[in-house]
Amino acid sequence: MAHVWARREDARLLTGHGRYVADIVVPGCLDAVFVRSPVAHGRLREVDCAAARLVPGVRGAWSAADLPGLPPVPFTVLAGLSARDAVAGHEWPSLVSDRVRYAGEAVAVVVGDDRYHAEDGAAEVVARIDPLPPMVSAAEALDGPVSLFDGLENVALERSVGTPIDEAVWQGAAVVVEARYRQQLLLPSPMECRAFLAVPEGDRLTVWCSHQAPHRLRRELAEALDLPSRRIRVVTPDSGGAFGSKSATFPEYVTVAFLAVTTGLPIRWIEDRAESLLAATRGRGQDQRVRLAADAEGHLLAYELRIDADVGAYPHIGAGLPTQTARMSTGAYTTPLVHATLRSVLTTTMPTYPYRGAGRPEATFALERSMDVLARRLGMDPAELRRRNLIPPERFPYETPTGRLYDSGDYAAALDLALKTLEYDRWRAERDRRRADPAATPLGIGLCCYVERSGGERGGLHEFGGVEACPDGTVVARCGTASTGQSHETTFASLVATALGLDESRVRFVEGDTDELADGVGSYASRSAQVGGPALWRAATTLVDRARERAARLWRLPVDEVAWSGGVLSSRWDGSVTLDLGGLVAATGPLRVDDRFETDMAFPFGTHAAVVEVDPELGTVRILRLVGVDDCGVMLNPAAVAGQARGSIAQGIGQALYEGVPYDEAGVPMLPYGLLDYLLPTFTEMPPVEIRETTTPTPWTMLGAKGAGESGCIGAPPAIVNAVADALGVTDPDLLRMPLTPDVVWRAARASGSAPGDASDPGTLNSGPGAASGSEGVSETGAKPDPGTSNSAPGVASKAGEDL
Repeated sequence: MAHVWARREDARLLTGHGRYVADIVVPGCLDAVFVRSPVAHGRLREVDCAAARLVPGVRGAWSAADLPGLPPVPFTVLAGLSARDAVAGHEWPSLVSDRVRYAGEAVAVVVGDDRYHAEDGAAEVVARIDPLPPMVSAAEALDGPVSLFDGLENVALERSVGTPIDEAVWQGAAVVVEARYRQQLLLPSPMECRAFLAVPEGDRLTVWCSHQAPHRLRRELAEALDLPSRRIRVVTPDSGGAFGSKSATFPEYVTVAFLAVTTGLPIRWIEDRAESLLAATRGRGQDQRVRLAADAEGHLLAYELRIDADVGAYPHIGAGLPTQTARMSTGAYTTPLVHATLRSVLTTTMPTYPYRGAGRPEATFALERSMDVLARRLGMDPAELRRRNLIPPERFPYETPTGRLYDSGDYAAALDLALKTLEYDRWRAERDRRRADPAATPLGIGLCCYVERSGGERGGLHEFGGVEACPDGTVVARCGTASTGQSHETTFASLVATALGLDESRVRFVEGDTDELADGVGSYASRSAQVGGPALWRAATTLVDRARERAARLWRLPVDEVAWSGGVLSSRWDGSVTLDLGGLVAATGPLRVDDRFETDMAFPFGTHAAVVEVDPELGTVRILRLVGVDDCGVMLNPAAVAGQARGSIAQGIGQALYEGVPYDEAGVPMLPYGLLDYLLPTFTEMPPVEIRETTTPTPWTMLGAKGAGESGCIGAPPAIVNAVADALGVTDPDLLRMPLTPDVVWRAARASGSAPGDASDPGTLNSGPGAASGSEGVSETGAKPDPGTSNSAPGVASKAGEDL
């Protein structure tokens, strides 16, 4: 397979010649600014735009009442995630008409000659809202007296996966671990925020958007605007990241497109960082309760996972995300009995959407944290406990109790390589030495064995791939994917060049334009290489077959007597007759192959390991070493895979130690200073990271590639938190809720007796499923923590920033 180390994209992007939506110049283009609700929940009594319309440079200002034909947000259909039954009765308006359901929800839109005039006009809009009680956690929404939608419960979806486990199993087990975990709400935080430009052109509408699935966006806009799809063109230019946050059709898109069509004027909306922090998608957001049973030798007997997910105010894609967590709850182990239940709960927050990993990090964290607790209860080495329960290679394909069919794997090989790379025994000896020395800084080691699903779900496991030969001897490769930074331009051009035996410079790659591509699914769920790669490979090899058939007819030879080598056709026996690809096209006409490739889901896996030092007096965590061993099958581009691994590890570190969305008592996100409040790890916070790999091809495709984009988000958080628990000797999982800010670690150290001071309960020491958390509620600064946590109040976040 082609091993490419230099990216085609780099010369353009690193020299400032990239072309993003905000860079596109359209004569007469207007700017849209949205007026957003300052309250999280309330009855909208009036929106007065009269003063805004008088501001110089403002072309128009509208509330929902001014736009009676404005359609609602279309429901995004994603195979395996979408839950139409959850959406019924929970319509998401493009502009609020009667009831605000999250802080930042748009109540009006102002369009001006430029962004400055539109902002001035937006400042003049007056919205009158009668506040209602906010509900920023699943617990508040379940227990509170207020329904987010009149006459409907706040539970939008309930599901069960696996078979319920008889109580006799728990009673007969040698050891049962019961614990609660919180997956805090996170912000995907791409470098480029959302961006949308709608340009009417005759009877067509051209849309430029930073998006992960242009054909889906076209389909949903056509549905909303009641237009045939052929009258809408969607183009995705260069994109500054997404991580799942650009996979949907948002209220702002519908509103801008509707105004562009009705006014006949080009209009754009470029989200700024303040808007993104307030009103862009959230990720994660789960309260989890688990039971894990084992016999005296550490063989797993049963695992039960209960999920209450706060999916935000409107149950679109987010309502189905906990299903992914439930289905992947088995992890890498041969647990015979697994049962998972979930409730998707409506809250007064921006809707939850896929965020890198999309349900799989949540599943892995709950299980892998519980495995460490179980190991301590049994007095076993956490590595040995895992090895004893891993699915062995000879059992693949392996059907899990939750209905997943794992394609291939050698999980023990990944674990062993991680331990060897980390120098596990040496660090264990150093940890034990420090434990014997009261003056030494505590050191801990954490592991995580993970399995994830890549490619998507059945019903969405297909992709368009096309290859066209041109008269000048070059080749155009087309794919229905949409890069947001994954090196498609390099990797896919190289792949097609390899299949054809051509120099890469002769291959031009095209994606992200619905006029150029017959169809396309897009890029999410780590699917591009796994599904798009084989689509291109098969199209390219089919083109070779058709070229040989044409040459055979031209030369009146049997097909098996025509050879192909490096883009040149020749008679196989003596090579006396030759014709290059460009000459063949000139002689026989256009040569193009369009293909739709379909496969099954794949299951990448690996082991991550972390070594940390913890200062019990300051509550600080220092990652000394982080090892990630990932198996994504055959790597089409090792450099791109390594970059994906490091990037996702950075985001995994962010969830473990820094990131979380705090809310005030009114349910409004407390991020007034932007990324000074929402702490993203920077280069300074990145520890020494070593990336290694094993290779277990998927049998479902000719390339053997699995997804590679989400490993670090899945494997790093449990490994880091397990390492901190190991350093402090924390046996109660509830004491270490992410993010592990200095406040959280300081309290955990005192509760576990790892530091001098009062060891009285700083939160709750009961980790049973029915226990109430004393750590919830109002923090020292008076801020409401991220639902269910005790560690994300703004005062705490600021302290973490100062420590760094």
